Amino acid sequence: MNVIVFASRKGGSGKSTLAAHLAAQVQKSSKKCLLIDADPQGSLTLWHKLRGTNEPALKIANRSVTEIINAARRDGVEWVFIDTPPNVSAVVDDAIKNATMVVIPARPGVFDVNAVQDTILNCRSARKPYAVVINGAPARRDEVESPIVSVAREAMAKFKAPVWSGQITNRADLLLALAEGDGAREYAAEGRAAGEIAKLWAAIERSIRAIRGTVSASGAMHKQAA
Repeated sequence: MNVIVFASRKGGSGKSTLAAHLAAQVQKSSKKCLLIDADPQGSLTLWHKLRGTNEPALKIANRSVTEIINAARRDGVEWVFIDTPPNVSAVVDDAIKNATMVVIPARPGVFDVNAVQDTILNCRSARKPYAVVINGAPARRDEVESPIVSVAREAMAKFKAPVWSGQITNRADLLLALAEGDGAREYAAEGRAAGEIAKLWAAIERSIRAIRGTVSASGAMHKQAA
């Protein structure tokens, strides 16, 4: 079983958004998937209610996710996605402890980039693989990324944070899909938002295979915490 934790000390970084879109992507691939909403704000729970299908299934966690994960493993769940609150708390520590990999969303701004450092320290302390995903980015122009994205990458490189080479652009389809209880792929399969989510999912899958030792770590998005 693979446990993907979305964590960041910064509110509004996109943890719930990425968890929802990726879970919908996986569910449509006929892989058994579980969402865990550990954020009291309940954004993932709201999306799940709007969806109205109970697919993927969702559980709510308060202080611990361990028992939910153990039950999911017994039930044959292949992928677990955990949305966490933007703070230092027992449930965040417990989620990271159970993670196969931690995804750290960050918008390309000074506050998000600075907040990434605390989550990286948590991952390193727990010896868990992790990667930063630039989210809510300005669109590329002529295949060139925005200067603010380049600056964010440079800043994160200074503290040796592994950053996905792609980006999730600030696109209306991402928000419109969530309002319908959809993922990007379900809302507009041929849209650019769906394409970026698909690329992110492919990168996560490659990292998981590398973590499991089934492929080389060369080209993977994550960094193994030492």
